[in-house]
Amino acid sequence: MENDFIVRDINLASKGLQSIEWVSKWMPVLDNFYFQFKSENVFENKKIALCIHLEAKTAYLALTIKKLGAEVWVTSSNTLSTKDEVAAALAVNGIHVYAKHAAPREEYWSYLEKILKNNMDVVVDDGGDICEYLHEHPEYGKNLKGICEETTTGVNRLKMLDKTGKLKYPSIAINDAKSKHLFDNRFGTGQSTWTAITQLTNMNIAGKIVVVAGYGFVGKGVAERADGMGAEVIITEIDPWKALEARMDGHLVMTMADAASLGDFFVTTTGCSSIIRMEHILNMKNGAFLSNAGHFDFEIDICALKKSALSHVVVRDEVEEYTLENGKKVYVLASGGIINIAGGLGHPVDIMDMSFSVQLGCIHYFLSSNKLESKLYKVPDEIDRMVTEKKLKAEGITIDI
Repeated sequence: MENDFIVRDINLASKGLQSIEWVSKWMPVLDNFYFQFKSENVFENKKIALCIHLEAKTAYLALTIKKLGAEVWVTSSNTLSTKDEVAAALAVNGIHVYAKHAAPREEYWSYLEKILKNNMDVVVDDGGDICEYLHEHPEYGKNLKGICEETTTGVNRLKMLDKTGKLKYPSIAINDAKSKHLFDNRFGTGQSTWTAITQLTNMNIAGKIVVVAGYGFVGKGVAERADGMGAEVIITEIDPWKALEARMDGHLVMTMADAASLGDFFVTTTGCSSIIRMEHILNMKNGAFLSNAGHFDFEIDICALKKSALSHVVVRDEVEEYTLENGKKVYVLASGGIINIAGGLGHPVDIMDMSFSVQLGCIHYFLSSNKLESKLYKVPDEIDRMVTEKKLKAEGITIDI
């Protein structure tokens, strides 16, 4: 099939190729899986789709799958996190890529149709949109061996479908693997969130009050890094066990209504909508910074903020200043999109080396298996353990047996 693509500017490819070349130096676990699989011909002539945050590390996964003999289609699971130069680099490397930074929602859904009409063998999802589209258009899933879901948000959507008996395809909860969520969600998001915030704002974190909404693995990572940078951390939660855990980890715990007037930096990590609303924003300090580290861009009610603000202006790259009706100013980072990618470079390379190795192992599992029952599966223990053992070996670490 002739390569086709939709990207913003194909002339950006050289910059994207440079980014991919850099990350390729630091992904030894993924390379190890490639060498393990390349002689098996399992990927040969298969159709694989990726709908995940489109940046350099994702691109290296896509190119690795292509090297194994598959035909690969790629789009981004969040248009605000799309790196146009990386999309262009994939296009010149024979990947069918449909992605533009900040593409409208309708255009994004058209990209999914362009991909799925080719009847994939396996799809990699990040947030559950491909899964949703396939359930609405089952004619595109006739060859599908399985769905690999990357995120907490997407896995929760799959669990609901599975629980109600509506899941139509075999699916693997990639996020639930120990080698994924223990490292990617906590250490990856924790570091990359604060890297993005400090680069965008050029502000000191030490001595500030940081409000983190949610205390799952992502929230823990964000809070831990803020604490390590010298901030005072406040956690907001709806889960009593997580709230108590946060308190015993040394953080203050309170409602968002109570925390709103105290925080200098706000980071949402829940995957739920309207966590920070106008009643909270109006009560914030003058100069408060708002950001989101969850998958979707609806955790901060940006629509209500735009409607009620007296003025709205971009003051720095990915920093928007809103003047409120009470005269205060607040600053929204990366338009409320996922801060570490929309406003930064995403997770550290060597963290995503593990996550994408889990993905590659599970794609191989689906392609190697006979037809599986349409239900939600955990990552096979042998894959989960293999990723961690390969990572230890790459780090030169030996442990007792």
